[in-house]
Amino acid sequence: MEKMLNNWGIDKQRVHVILRDNAANMKKAMRDMGVPSVGCVAHSFQLCVHEGLLSQRSVTETLANARKIVGHFKHSPLAYSRLEDIQINLNMDIKRLQQDVQTRWNSSLYMLQSLLQQKRALSVFAAERTLPATLTAHQWELMNKTADVLSPFEELTRDVSRETATAADVIPAITVLRRVLSREDDDDQGIKTMKRTLLEAVEKRFADVETEPLFYIATLLDPRYKDGQVYFFTKSANLLLAKEHLIQEVAKTEGRRAVSAVPEENEAAAEPVSKAPRHEACSSLDMAFEEILQERQSQGRSVSTTSAETQVQTYLSEKNTLKKSDPLQYWKEHANMFPSMAAVATQYLSAPSSSVDSERLFSAVANVLDENRNRLKPRAGYRVRYFLGTDRIALILSSIEK
Repeated sequence: MEKMLNNWGIDKQRVHVILRDNAANMKKAMRDMGVPSVGCVAHSFQLCVHEGLLSQRSVTETLANARKIVGHFKHSPLAYSRLEDIQINLNMDIKRLQQDVQTRWNSSLYMLQSLLQQKRALSVFAAERTLPATLTAHQWELMNKTADVLSPFEELTRDVSRETATAADVIPAITVLRRVLSREDDDDQGIKTMKRTLLEAVEKRFADVETEPLFYIATLLDPRYKDGQVYFFTKSANLLLAKEHLIQEVAKTEGRRAVSAVPEENEAAAEPVSKAPRHEACSSLDMAFEEILQERQSQGRSVSTTSAETQVQTYLSEKNTLKKSDPLQYWKEHANMFPSMAAVATQYLSAPSSSVDSERLFSAVANVLDENRNRLKPRAGYRVRYFLGTDRIALILSSIEK
C-alpha cells in the first residue's frame, strides 16, 4: 500500500480513510500503516447472515437440498425443458432457477425465492420424475420464513452498494435493521429464533459503529438524516460526541481558512483593550462582581466570533431533505451559507460505505479489456463510416479510437 501511494505521489497524511474487509490481517495492516480504515458494510452483512442464520443446522440442511435441486436442472437441459413445459401448462411465467454462491449470502436468498415461485411446477415435476433431493413441508415453510427474514438485509445491502452510497448511510441502516429484527409481529411464529440470532450477530458486528468518527460525522453532515439524528443514535452520549467532534472539525477548517485572511493592519485591533472600571472606588465584592461580568462578556464574545458552532446549530435546525435527494448537491448549493461545513462535508461524504461499487468497476473493465478483443483494428471505424456515411457515427468512432 505504501509503495502504491509513493508511485502515485500521494502523501499518506492525505489519505482520509481506506475501505477494507473485516479480516484481522487487513485491520492490523492498516493499523501498522498508520492510516484510518473502516470495514465494508456489505461484507459485514455477509458475516452477520452466515454467523446468525446460515450457520443453523436446519437452515443449512434446507439450503443443501435446495442447492441439489437447482444443480440438477442446471446440469440437465432435458430436465429444464420438461420444467418449462410444466410452467406453460400451469400458465406460469417461464423462469429459470437461480444457483447460489456460498460467498454471497444474497444469492442464497435469490435461490430460495426462485424455488418458492416455482413450487407448483416443481411439485408436478417431482410427481413424474425423480429429483436428487426432496423438500419436506417443514422445509418449504422454513424456506419461506428464511426468505422473509433475509429480505431486510437484501434491501439494505442494495442501498449501501449503490454508486451514490456514502459512509452516512451506515448508522441509519444499522438502526433501521435493529428495529426491524427486534419488532415482534403475529407472523413471526417459528422465526423468532432466527430474528433473535440475527439481531445478536448485528449487535456483535456493528457494536462500535456509532463511535467511529467517519460514520457519525458523515451521518450528521448528510441533510437527509440530520432531522432524525436523535433516533438514529441509540445513546445520547454518542450523539453528543458526534456533535462536539463535528464542531471541532468545522472549527479546524475555519481556522485554516482564516489564517491567511486576517490582514496585518487589523492585528492591533484584535488586541484586548483594557476597560476602565465602572466606579472609581470599588469594594472587594464589587471588584469580584466586575470580574465575573468581564469573564461572561469575554465568553460571549468568543462564542459570537467563532462561527463553527453557529454553523452546526443552524444547519441541524433546518428541515431535512428527501430520502432520494443527493447530499453532495445540497452542499454544493449551500456552500456560501456554510463554507466551512461544506468543506468538511466534501471530505467525509466522499467515502463509500461498501466496496461493491469498486468491484463492479473492476468487473466492467475486465469485460472491456479482454484478450478476446485484442484483434480489433483501428481501420474498422473508417469502414463503418464509409458504409454509413453519417458524421455523427464518424464522430463517435473517432472518439472511441482516441
